[in-house]
Amino acid sequence: MGEDNTTRRRFLKGAAAGTAGTLLVGAANASGGRAPRRIVGTKSKAAADNAKGKAEAVGRTLDFGDIGQAVAGRFSDKAIEQLRKRRDVRYVEEDGTMHALQGKPGGGGGTTAAQTLPWGIDRVDAEVAHANGSTGAGADLAILDTGIDSNHPDLVDNLGAGRAFTRAKGNFAEDWDDDNDHGTHCAGTAGAVDNAEGVVGVSTEATLHAVKVLGKRGSGSFSDIAAGVEYVADQGWDVASMSLGGSSGTQTLRDACQYATNNGVLVVAAAGNSGPCSDCVGFPAAYPETLAVGSTDSTDDLSGFSSTGPEVDIAAPGSNINSTVPGGAYDTFSGTSMATPHVAGAAAQLMADGASNDQARSTLLNTAEDLGLGDNESGAGLLDVAAALGYDSSND
Repeated sequence: MGEDNTTRRRFLKGAAAGTAGTLLVGAANASGGRAPRRIVGTKSKAAADNAKGKAEAVGRTLDFGDIGQAVAGRFSDKAIEQLRKRRDVRYVEEDGTMHALQGKPGGGGGTTAAQTLPWGIDRVDAEVAHANGSTGAGADLAILDTGIDSNHPDLVDNLGAGRAFTRAKGNFAEDWDDDNDHGTHCAGTAGAVDNAEGVVGVSTEATLHAVKVLGKRGSGSFSDIAAGVEYVADQGWDVASMSLGGSSGTQTLRDACQYATNNGVLVVAAAGNSGPCSDCVGFPAAYPETLAVGSTDSTDDLSGFSSTGPEVDIAAPGSNINSTVPGGAYDTFSGTSMATPHVAGAAAQLMADGASNDQARSTLLNTAEDLGLGDNESGAGLLDVAAALGYDSSND
């Protein structure tokens, strides 16, 4: 994605203004044609019902509990004008798009016969946790992405439920299958099975749930992504890994992240690939409700593409990461997308041991390794899985 100068402070200021009554609307449709795709956020079910009645077409209805509701669909300018008069309408925004945050492939990969330990898994000392019996067994880790290959031999034993908010295009066994490759790659880093083939993940026994919110081209609407987050929260799962983002904030997705957090989910999000830059962390990572992840390379330097800013909470390996891709294969990619599942897998291990989402977050940050990078580059430092779980890895 391109360089993003939007900051959390600007977003919060805009959100506050919207709550006060200055509501964002999309492009006008005075010239006729189909009404724009918009999302109407409400304070009450009555307002949500009213919005559904005024929509030319309803795409999704979202319920974030005490936070409020949202209706995504096609709304004419006249309908928006009428809805804005209601005091129980919180905001109106365009139903925009976010994208998978993957950089250019690092090169090579192919099939892998004997199991190898990816450099990132080694660098964060995840193998030390495995040797001590910490595998994430019992934790539920949702990959909100392009889907997961339902037949990959390095993932299939850890796969749980799947849900498609945008269906896979092509001949696939499941509608939540990966028709891109991004989601499967992230899933392998978070939780590839320790099975003597391919690669091994940070958490080798956490249950991986495929929540397909991005399509074949790696993009998805605000409302589809928010619906995926809402679904994860309603399932009572532990971790939501989101290697996706955009330069524009969306109140709907922020509401979804808050709803998930309120329901015990730790939401982990990629900081973005706009680097080198400053104050350019994308959304949803820029929301205070998420754990924002930056990327490092094999020399412990900040990856050149990694977005920076005060919102960055922690860093993890993201340059030249080898992991699973559809078709039982493996490949090497780079991006903050690749860093994020390292942190999500570690969080799953902590939550498998009984930590709450708040406890897991604070433990990951308090045990991170100081690399000497700026706070706006790596946050608390580099992820240290062994230290977070209480193991000594000082000699590894």
